[in-house]
Amino acid sequence: MKNAAARLRDKRLERLLTLEEKIAAALAEAQANGELRSAPSWGRPLHFGDGYDETPDAFKMPFKILKDAGYAPPEVDLMREIARLQQELEGLPDDETTQARRRRLSEMRQHLALRLEGLRRSASL
Repeated sequence: MKNAAARLRDKRLERLLTLEEKIAAALAEAQANGELRSAPSWGRPLHFGDGYDETPDAFKMPFKILKDAGYAPPEVDLMREIARLQQELEGLPDDETTQARRRRLSEMRQHLALRLEGLRRSASL
């Protein structure tokens, strides 16, 4: 029985190594043909626009635990709403309706910043 378990573990490890080798080969090929360097984000940190970078470090893990449990704190919902509105506004003409939505977006960002600053200072949810 122990040999069967060891063989199963070895097979899993072999598959994992094979997958890692495939990923490494694909990355090496992309680097060799210049595909990686031509990416717009080459050499810069990725920005997902989801508010993660704006979240205080002390709250990233608690927020993840809440998310995994299916609960989103109000700050996370606000971050999502900001990202959605920002994406909607990209490329729209600058008319009265758009200006009002941009003001709303600015207010939402300010509210989020104040809320996060309050969380930072109080160090509590």
